[in-house]
Amino acid sequence: MIPIAESMKTVLVTGGAGFIGSHACKALAKAGYSPVTFDNLERGHRDAVKWGPFELGDIRNEQDLSRVFEKWAPAAVVHFAAYAYVGESVSEPLKYYQNNVGGTAKLLAACAAANCKNVVFSSSCATYGVPAKVPLAEDDAQEPINPYGYSKLIVERMLNDVEKANGISYVALRYFNAAGADPDGEIGELHEPETHLIPLVLFAAMGKGAVKIFGNDYPTPDGTCVRDYIHVSDLADAHVASVNWLIAGKGSNSFNLGNGRGFSVCEVIKACEEVTTLPIKTEQCPRRPGDPPVLISDASKAQRMLAWQPKYPELRPQIAHAWDWFRDKMPKSCRP
Repeated sequence: MIPIAESMKTVLVTGGAGFIGSHACKALAKAGYSPVTFDNLERGHRDAVKWGPFELGDIRNEQDLSRVFEKWAPAAVVHFAAYAYVGESVSEPLKYYQNNVGGTAKLLAACAAANCKNVVFSSSCATYGVPAKVPLAEDDAQEPINPYGYSKLIVERMLNDVEKANGISYVALRYFNAAGADPDGEIGELHEPETHLIPLVLFAAMGKGAVKIFGNDYPTPDGTCVRDYIHVSDLADAHVASVNWLIAGKGSNSFNLGNGRGFSVCEVIKACEEVTTLPIKTEQCPRRPGDPPVLISDASKAQRMLAWQPKYPELRPQIAHAWDWFRDKMPKSCRP
Protein backbone atom coordinates (compact mmCIF):
# COMPACT_ATOMS: atom_id res chain seq x y z
CA MET A 1 0.00 0.00 0.00
CA ILE A 2 1.17 3.51 -0.74
CA PRO A 3 1.40 6.15 2.02
CA ILE A 4 -1.80 8.12 2.76
CA ALA A 5 -0.27 11.50 1.87
CA GLU A 6 0.85 10.17 -1.50
CA SER A 7 -2.48 8.44 -2.19
CA MET A 8 -4.27 11.78 -1.81
CA LYS A 9 -2.52 12.88 -4.99
CA THR A 10 -2.96 9.61 -6.89
CA VAL A 11 -5.47 9.60 -9.74
CA LEU A 12 -6.37 6.40 -11.56
CA VAL A 13 -6.85 7.17 -15.27
CA THR A 14 -8.75 4.43 -17.09
CA GLY A 15 -8.00 4.55 -20.80
CA GLY A 16 -5.00 6.74 -20.04
CA ALA A 17 -3.07 5.39 -23.03
CA GLY A 18 -5.62 6.85 -25.45
CA PHE A 19 -5.78 10.22 -27.20
CA ILE A 20 -7.53 12.35 -24.58
CA GLY A 21 -6.45 10.17 -21.65
CA SER A 22 -2.74 10.59 -22.34
CA HIS A 23 -3.12 14.36 -22.62
CA ALA A 24 -5.04 14.35 -19.32
CA CYS A 25 -2.21 12.42 -17.66
CA LYS A 26 0.25 15.09 -18.75
CA ALA A 27 -2.00 17.85 -17.40
CA LEU A 28 -2.58 16.00 -14.11
CA ALA A 29 1.16 15.52 -13.60
CA LYS A 30 1.79 19.19 -14.33
CA ALA A 31 -0.83 20.09 -11.71
CA GLY A 32 0.95 18.02 -9.05
CA TYR A 33 -1.08 14.81 -9.20
CA SER A 34 0.31 11.30 -9.74
CA PRO A 35 -1.62 9.77 -12.65
CA VAL A 36 -1.71 5.97 -12.87
CA THR A 37 -2.71 4.77 -16.34
CA PHE A 38 -4.98 1.72 -16.38
CA ASP A 39 -5.47 0.48 -19.94
CA ASN A 40 -5.88 -2.83 -21.80
CA LEU A 41 -4.07 -1.37 -24.86
CA GLU A 42 -6.78 -2.63 -27.19
CA ARG A 43 -6.99 0.87 -28.65
CA GLY A 44 -4.51 2.75 -26.51
CA HIS A 45 -0.75 3.02 -27.05
CA ARG A 46 1.92 2.11 -24.50
CA ASP A 47 4.21 4.80 -25.96
CA ALA A 48 1.67 7.45 -24.93
CA VAL A 49 2.14 6.63 -21.23
CA LYS A 50 4.81 9.13 -20.23
CA TRP A 51 3.56 10.64 -16.96
CA GLY A 52 3.29 8.14 -14.15
CA PRO A 53 3.09 4.35 -13.87
CA PHE A 54 1.24 2.01 -16.22
CA GLU A 55 -1.04 -0.84 -15.16
CA LEU A 56 -2.24 -3.29 -17.80
CA GLY A 57 -5.86 -4.18 -17.11
CA ASP A 58 -9.45 -4.11 -18.28
CA ILE A 59 -12.45 -2.42 -16.65
CA ARG A 60 -14.49 -5.55 -17.42
CA ASN A 61 -12.21 -7.66 -15.21
CA GLU A 62 -12.95 -7.46 -11.47
CA GLN A 63 -9.57 -8.96 -10.54
CA ASP A 64 -7.70 -6.32 -12.53
CA LEU A 65 -9.71 -3.59 -10.84
CA SER A 66 -9.26 -4.99 -7.34
CA ARG A 67 -5.52 -5.28 -7.88
CA VAL A 68 -5.03 -1.71 -9.07
CA PHE A 69 -7.25 -0.14 -6.39
CA GLU A 70 -5.51 -2.10 -3.64
CA LYS A 71 -2.08 -1.18 -4.99
CA TRP A 72 -2.63 2.54 -5.57
CA ALA A 73 -5.59 3.62 -3.35
CA PRO A 74 -6.45 6.51 -5.67
CA ALA A 75 -8.14 9.64 -4.39
CA ALA A 76 -10.02 9.97 -7.67
CA VAL A 77 -10.71 8.13 -10.91
CA VAL A 78 -10.75 9.80 -14.32
CA HIS A 79 -12.67 7.41 -16.55
CA PHE A 80 -11.94 7.43 -20.28
CA ALA A 81 -11.98 3.70 -21.04
CA ALA A 82 -14.70 3.16 -23.65
CA TYR A 83 -15.38 2.29 -27.25
CA ALA A 84 -16.06 5.55 -29.05
CA TYR A 85 -16.96 5.03 -32.72
CA VAL A 86 -20.53 6.03 -33.60
CA GLY A 87 -20.66 3.90 -36.75
CA GLU A 88 -19.29 0.85 -34.97
CA SER A 89 -21.83 1.32 -32.19
CA VAL A 90 -24.64 1.14 -34.74
CA SER A 91 -23.33 -2.09 -36.28
CA GLU A 92 -22.16 -3.67 -32.99
CA PRO A 93 -24.36 -2.23 -30.21
CA LEU A 94 -23.83 -5.06 -27.72
CA LYS A 95 -20.08 -4.45 -27.82
CA TYR A 96 -20.74 -0.89 -26.64
CA TYR A 97 -23.20 -1.82 -23.92
CA GLN A 98 -21.01 -4.64 -22.60
CA ASN A 99 -17.90 -2.45 -22.38
CA ASN A 100 -19.06 1.13 -21.88
CA VAL A 101 -21.95 0.30 -19.55
CA GLY A 102 -21.05 -3.10 -18.10
CA GLY A 103 -17.38 -2.21 -17.66
CA THR A 104 -18.25 1.06 -15.96
CA ALA A 105 -20.59 -0.74 -13.56
CA LYS A 106 -17.67 -2.94 -12.50
CA LEU A 107 -15.40 0.10 -12.18
CA LEU A 108 -17.91 1.87 -9.92
CA ALA A 109 -18.29 -1.27 -7.82
CA ALA A 110 -14.52 -1.26 -7.38
CA CYS A 111 -14.62 2.41 -6.40
CA ALA A 112 -17.27 1.69 -3.79
CA ALA A 113 -15.32 -1.28 -2.40
CA ALA A 114 -12.13 0.79 -2.17
CA ASN A 115 -13.91 3.85 -0.72
CA CYS A 116 -12.83 6.00 -3.67
CA LYS A 117 -15.44 8.76 -3.69
CA ASN A 118 -14.48 10.90 -6.71
CA VAL A 119 -15.07 10.04 -10.39
CA VAL A 120 -14.60 12.25 -13.45
CA PHE A 121 -16.45 10.70 -16.38
CA SER A 122 -15.66 11.19 -20.05
CA SER A 123 -19.15 11.70 -21.42
CA SER A 124 -20.15 13.12 -24.80
CA CYS A 125 -22.33 15.58 -26.66
CA ALA A 126 -23.71 12.44 -28.34
CA THR A 127 -26.03 12.16 -25.34
CA TYR A 128 -28.05 15.10 -26.72
CA GLY A 129 -28.91 13.47 -30.05
CA VAL A 130 -30.40 15.88 -32.61
CA PRO A 131 -30.72 19.17 -30.72
CA ALA A 132 -33.90 21.24 -30.86
CA LYS A 133 -31.70 24.33 -30.63
CA VAL A 134 -28.05 25.32 -30.58
CA PRO A 135 -25.91 26.03 -28.72
CA LEU A 136 -26.61 23.16 -26.35
CA ALA A 137 -26.78 23.75 -22.60
CA GLU A 138 -26.43 21.11 -19.91
CA ASP A 139 -30.14 21.11 -19.06
CA ASP A 140 -31.26 20.52 -22.66
CA ALA A 141 -32.96 17.22 -23.46
CA GLN A 142 -30.68 14.20 -23.75
CA GLU A 143 -32.12 11.98 -26.50
CA PRO A 144 -29.29 10.00 -28.16
CA ILE A 145 -29.72 8.64 -31.68
CA ASN A 146 -26.98 5.98 -31.60
CA PRO A 147 -25.82 3.27 -29.18
CA TYR A 148 -22.60 5.14 -28.38
CA GLY A 149 -24.61 8.13 -27.15
CA TYR A 150 -26.98 5.88 -25.24
CA SER A 151 -24.06 4.13 -23.53
CA LYS A 152 -22.73 7.47 -22.30
CA LEU A 153 -26.16 8.61 -21.11
CA ILE A 154 -26.75 5.35 -19.25
CA VAL A 155 -23.47 5.84 -17.40
CA GLU A 156 -24.48 9.39 -16.46
CA ARG A 157 -27.71 8.00 -15.00
CA MET A 158 -25.74 5.22 -13.31
CA LEU A 159 -23.44 7.77 -11.68
CA ASN A 160 -26.43 9.68 -10.35
CA ASP A 161 -27.86 6.51 -8.80
CA VAL A 162 -24.50 5.38 -7.39
CA GLU A 163 -23.99 8.78 -5.77
CA LYS A 164 -27.24 8.33 -3.86
CA ALA A 165 -26.53 4.72 -2.92
CA ASN A 166 -22.75 4.77 -2.34
CA GLY A 167 -21.79 8.40 -1.79
CA ILE A 168 -19.57 8.61 -4.87
CA SER A 169 -19.41 12.15 -6.26
CA TYR A 170 -18.88 12.66 -9.98
CA VAL A 171 -18.33 15.18 -12.73
CA ALA A 172 -19.64 14.24 -16.17
CA LEU A 173 -17.83 16.10 -18.95
CA ARG A 174 -19.77 16.20 -22.21
CA TYR A 175 -17.17 16.78 -24.90
CA PHE A 176 -17.83 18.10 -28.30
CA ASN A 177 -15.23 17.21 -31.00
CA ALA A 178 -11.72 16.70 -29.63
CA ALA A 179 -9.02 18.06 -31.94
CA GLY A 180 -5.38 19.10 -32.05
CA ALA A 181 -2.38 17.57 -30.33
CA ASP A 182 0.01 18.38 -27.51
CA PRO A 183 1.59 21.76 -28.41
CA ASP A 184 4.95 20.40 -27.18
CA GLY A 185 4.71 17.53 -29.66
CA GLU A 186 5.13 14.82 -27.01
CA ILE A 187 1.86 13.02 -27.77
CA GLY A 188 -0.92 13.22 -30.33
CA GLU A 189 -3.79 11.39 -31.95
CA LEU A 190 -3.28 7.68 -32.67
CA HIS A 191 -6.55 5.95 -33.44
CA GLU A 192 -6.65 2.58 -35.20
CA PRO A 193 -8.71 2.91 -37.28
CA GLU A 194 -8.81 6.69 -37.47
CA THR A 195 -12.31 8.12 -37.86
CA HIS A 196 -11.90 11.72 -36.69
CA LEU A 197 -12.24 14.29 -39.43
CA ILE A 198 -9.16 16.47 -38.92
CA PRO A 199 -6.64 13.57 -38.87
CA LEU A 200 -8.27 12.06 -41.95
CA VAL A 201 -8.03 15.40 -43.76
CA LEU A 202 -4.38 15.78 -42.76
CA PHE A 203 -3.61 12.24 -43.91
CA ALA A 204 -5.17 13.17 -47.26
CA ALA A 205 -2.92 16.24 -47.36
CA MET A 206 0.01 13.85 -46.92
CA GLY A 207 -1.16 11.94 -49.98
CA LYS A 208 -2.94 9.12 -48.11
CA GLY A 209 -6.13 8.92 -50.17
CA ALA A 210 -9.20 11.14 -50.27
CA VAL A 211 -11.38 12.52 -47.48
CA LYS A 212 -14.82 10.94 -47.46
CA ILE A 213 -17.60 13.49 -46.99
CA PHE A 214 -20.58 11.64 -45.56
CA GLY A 215 -23.64 13.53 -46.75
CA ASN A 216 -24.04 16.91 -48.43
CA ASP A 217 -27.77 17.37 -47.96
CA TYR A 218 -27.99 18.23 -44.27
CA PRO A 219 -29.89 21.40 -43.24
CA THR A 220 -26.66 23.39 -42.89
CA PRO A 221 -25.24 26.26 -44.99
CA ASP A 222 -23.16 23.97 -47.26
CA GLY A 223 -25.05 20.72 -46.67
CA THR A 224 -22.32 19.04 -44.58
CA CYS A 225 -22.37 18.31 -40.83
CA VAL A 226 -21.36 21.09 -38.45
CA ARG A 227 -19.35 20.39 -35.29
CA ASP A 228 -17.80 22.32 -32.41
CA TYR A 229 -14.06 21.51 -32.17
CA ILE A 230 -12.14 21.73 -28.90
CA HIS A 231 -8.39 21.34 -28.41
CA VAL A 232 -7.39 18.16 -26.62
CA SER A 233 -5.12 20.09 -24.24
CA ASP A 234 -8.09 22.26 -23.24
CA LEU A 235 -10.06 19.08 -22.56
CA ALA A 236 -7.20 17.83 -20.43
CA ASP A 237 -7.18 21.03 -18.38
CA ALA A 238 -10.92 20.62 -17.76
CA HIS A 239 -10.28 17.18 -16.29
CA VAL A 240 -7.74 18.61 -13.87
CA ALA A 241 -10.23 21.31 -12.88
CA SER A 242 -12.86 18.61 -12.34
CA VAL A 243 -10.57 16.56 -10.09
CA ASN A 244 -9.83 19.72 -8.09
CA TRP A 245 -13.57 20.40 -7.88
CA LEU A 246 -14.37 16.96 -6.49
CA ILE A 247 -11.47 16.76 -4.05
CA ALA A 248 -12.53 20.16 -2.71
CA GLY A 249 -15.91 18.58 -1.91
CA LYS A 250 -18.00 20.72 -4.26
CA GLY A 251 -20.30 17.87 -5.27
CA SER A 252 -21.52 16.23 -8.45
CA ASN A 253 -22.17 18.15 -11.64
CA SER A 254 -22.21 17.96 -15.44
CA PHE A 255 -20.43 20.29 -17.84
CA ASN A 256 -20.26 20.83 -21.59
CA LEU A 257 -16.79 21.28 -23.07
CA GLY A 258 -16.58 23.10 -26.37
CA ASN A 259 -15.90 26.50 -27.90
CA GLY A 260 -19.41 27.56 -28.87
CA ARG A 261 -18.74 27.79 -32.59
CA GLY A 262 -19.43 25.25 -35.31
CA PHE A 263 -17.52 24.41 -38.48
CA SER A 264 -18.82 22.30 -41.35
CA VAL A 265 -16.90 19.42 -42.88
CA CYS A 266 -16.17 21.57 -45.92
CA GLU A 267 -14.94 24.45 -43.74
CA VAL A 268 -12.57 22.10 -41.89
CA ILE A 269 -11.16 20.80 -45.18
CA LYS A 270 -10.61 24.36 -46.41
CA ALA A 271 -8.87 25.34 -43.15
CA CYS A 272 -6.60 22.29 -43.41
CA GLU A 273 -5.64 23.27 -46.94
CA GLU A 274 -4.73 26.73 -45.68
CA VAL A 275 -2.66 25.41 -42.74
CA THR A 276 -0.82 22.75 -44.76
CA THR A 277 -0.69 24.72 -48.07
CA LEU A 278 -1.42 21.38 -49.74
CA PRO A 279 -4.33 20.26 -51.93
CA ILE A 280 -6.75 17.77 -50.38
CA LYS A 281 -8.75 15.25 -52.36
CA THR A 282 -12.34 14.54 -51.36
CA GLU A 283 -14.91 11.85 -52.10
CA GLN A 284 -18.63 12.38 -51.73
CA CYS A 285 -20.41 9.54 -49.89
CA PRO A 286 -23.93 8.88 -48.54
CA ARG A 287 -24.86 9.94 -45.03
CA ARG A 288 -23.73 7.77 -42.12
CA PRO A 289 -26.39 6.51 -39.71
CA GLY A 290 -26.33 8.24 -36.33
CA ASP A 291 -24.88 11.63 -37.38
CA PRO A 292 -26.78 14.72 -36.12
CA PRO A 293 -26.61 17.67 -38.56
CA VAL A 294 -25.32 20.27 -36.04
CA LEU A 295 -23.71 20.05 -32.59
CA ILE A 296 -22.51 23.27 -30.95
CA SER A 297 -21.87 23.77 -27.24
CA ASP A 298 -22.67 26.32 -24.62
CA ALA A 299 -19.73 25.76 -22.26
CA SER A 300 -20.25 28.88 -20.16
CA LYS A 301 -21.15 26.79 -17.11
CA ALA A 302 -17.74 25.08 -17.11
CA GLN A 303 -16.00 28.40 -17.62
CA ARG A 304 -17.91 29.95 -14.75
CA MET A 305 -17.92 27.13 -12.19
CA LEU A 306 -14.69 25.26 -12.95
CA ALA A 307 -12.74 28.46 -13.74
CA TRP A 308 -11.83 26.76 -17.02
CA GLN A 309 -10.88 28.79 -20.06
CA PRO A 310 -9.79 27.24 -23.38
CA LYS A 311 -6.30 28.30 -24.46
CA TYR A 312 -6.78 27.28 -28.10
CA PRO A 313 -10.38 28.15 -29.05
CA GLU A 314 -9.67 28.83 -32.74
CA LEU A 315 -9.81 26.08 -35.37
CA ARG A 316 -6.55 26.87 -37.18
CA PRO A 317 -4.25 26.52 -34.15
CA GLN A 318 -5.95 23.19 -33.40
CA ILE A 319 -5.23 22.06 -36.96
CA ALA A 320 -1.68 23.43 -36.83
CA HIS A 321 -0.82 21.45 -33.67
CA ALA A 322 -2.31 18.31 -35.20
CA TRP A 323 -0.39 18.92 -38.44
CA ASP A 324 2.89 19.31 -36.55
CA TRP A 325 2.24 15.97 -34.88
CA PHE A 326 1.21 14.02 -37.97
CA ARG A 327 3.91 15.50 -40.20
CA ASP A 328 6.90 15.53 -37.84
CA LYS A 329 6.29 13.82 -34.47
CA MET A 330 4.06 10.78 -34.97
CA PRO A 331 6.07 7.54 -34.68
CA LYS A 332 6.73 6.14 -38.14
CA SER A 333 5.36 2.77 -37.04
CA CYS A 334 1.96 4.42 -36.51
CA ARG A 335 1.73 6.22 -39.83
CA PRO A 336 -0.96 5.04 -42.25
